Amino acid sequence: MPAKGALRTEGPLPSVGTRILTAIVSAALLLTGCGSPEDSAQAGPGPSGTASAVRLPPRHAGFDYQIGGAYPPPAGVRVVSRDRTASPAPGLYNICYVNAFQAQPDEVAAWPADLLVRDAHGRPVVDEDWDEPLLDIGTAAKRRRVAQRVDRWIDDCADKGFDAVEPDNYDSYTRSGKLLTAADATAFIALLSRHAHARHLAVAQKNTVELAGLRHRTGLDFAVAEECAEWDECGAYADAFDDRVLVVEYTDGGLRKALAGFGDRLSIVRRDREVSPEGSAGYVREVR
Repeated sequence: MPAKGALRTEGPLPSVGTRILTAIVSAALLLTGCGSPEDSAQAGPGPSGTASAVRLPPRHAGFDYQIGGAYPPPAGVRVVSRDRTASPAPGLYNICYVNAFQAQPDEVAAWPADLLVRDAHGRPVVDEDWDEPLLDIGTAAKRRRVAQRVDRWIDDCADKGFDAVEPDNYDSYTRSGKLLTAADATAFIALLSRHAHARHLAVAQKNTVELAGLRHRTGLDFAVAEECAEWDECGAYADAFDDRVLVVEYTDGGLRKALAGFGDRLSIVRRDREVSPEGSAGYVREVR
């Protein structure tokens, strides 16, 4: 599965704007009931202790991003992320990739029509970069229904022996034409986090740096950040997740910048934009 963050066209929010958005979302969570038992999760590592039973990825460890196809991890790799349809790599820390906020093109028909975000004309709202309709998480009832389906994938990840889950497209609300909000996204991922923790899986925040400050409220344990050096976001992730950050860059310049700024702190790898399996024509993997 190709990388989701590779085609962003906007830079990071200014630091002041990020703090303002975080405060707004925090208030919205409380005012809309998103902090209630039905739509909330215990925090990640912290006083609640919910995540104490999960195993977190090691900091500054060799990392490989294999969501486009599994292959034997290169020497030195200790952490690997693979699609939910794959199996874990023996002896490593394994992260299970799940497309949690959007429908895969080949799975659209399996979703009830009312669980797809629709515009004023009744047409599905689609992430055009990947031809993926957005899932409708705009109400508590719909969040529960979508979560029931995604939770089954999370259960499969746990049953296969993965250590963590990576729910992708947390930022889909930014592509919804304001039909979804950041509060919807945080409420939904909190549901997924609670279920994943119950299955003893850690939960990654995928991109969406503007919501990193809410990681304890949403139950997120570490971050998978695409092109954070390219967009000057690595420091924000490092601060929010105490350096427990897995960085994927897609250019030589991005890799050099990531290594120069965070090479002694974070787990960093360069992959090709399609995240191709080793042996395929487009395969690229570099760590220095």
